[in-house]
Amino acid sequence: MTRNAQTLPTNIEMFDRRQVRRQRQRAAGNGSFVDFIKNLMVEDIADRLLMINRPFKRILDLGSHDGRLGKLLAARYPEATVVYADPAEGWLAGTQTGVACDPDFLPFADESFDLVVSAGLLHWTNDLPGALIQINRAMTPDGLFMAAFPGGDTLFELRRALFEAEEEVTGGVAPRVAPMVEVRDAGGLLQRAGFAMPVSDSDHFTVAYENPLKLLAELRAMGETNAQASRPRSFLRRAVLMRAASLYAERFAREDGKVLATVELISLSGWAPAPGQPKPLRPGSAKARLADALGVREQPTGDKAG
Repeated sequence: MTRNAQTLPTNIEMFDRRQVRRQRQRAAGNGSFVDFIKNLMVEDIADRLLMINRPFKRILDLGSHDGRLGKLLAARYPEATVVYADPAEGWLAGTQTGVACDPDFLPFADESFDLVVSAGLLHWTNDLPGALIQINRAMTPDGLFMAAFPGGDTLFELRRALFEAEEEVTGGVAPRVAPMVEVRDAGGLLQRAGFAMPVSDSDHFTVAYENPLKLLAELRAMGETNAQASRPRSFLRRAVLMRAASLYAERFAREDGKVLATVELISLSGWAPAPGQPKPLRPGSAKARLADALGVREQPTGDKAG
């Protein structure tokens, strides 16, 4: 496999890769892994694939967790070989085709897969453009890539409560909730990585918890706690935690007392370039006027509507 130096990950490490692996490994050892966010992402990708009327032979499930997406695709495409990849080896123990790797450093040869799916890993990537380039190179021409991961609005309630509580109690703040990709940037990243017909979208979901501490406990169980390289190495002070829980309950509670947490789900899709794919029309090449289609009178630039 050959790779140009310009496609390799940068030395800037926003996220601690070892901590990401540790957290996912801990989640894998929980025994009964329940992750509603993972379910949302799996359902999103599976539903979008229903609109693609073609078979796939070599599938990569990148960020496989317990393999629920890969197993679903193996049943849907019985002739396909599914490779499961995850930073945590614990998720791969029961698979015959498991590969432990980080999304920043993919070990796959060029043109290895005609379908790559990723549910819930790319938000922990230090060099997302570089990772997308590597994914593109690992795909056969006209191969399909689909991903889903939490976006920028996810857990904004928790972020605000922790920020205000720590500033109030200690007079300063530390990075407690990891930054996430904004949907407005996601489509541009796909284009930058060389994908054809890139599509990015997002949806918002609201989840209710008995109290903020239940939310924090579930994030830990899912392996989704803070893994920023710049994170504080000491535990959050109890006074800050209790004040944050109080602020959270004051501002984001329902009438029944349960608190709300927002999850923004970003969906990406793109195709590996290939001859014969549809191309966007050149500006000015349309054969019909928009004004005719809308049934209105076309006005020269600068005229006021009368």
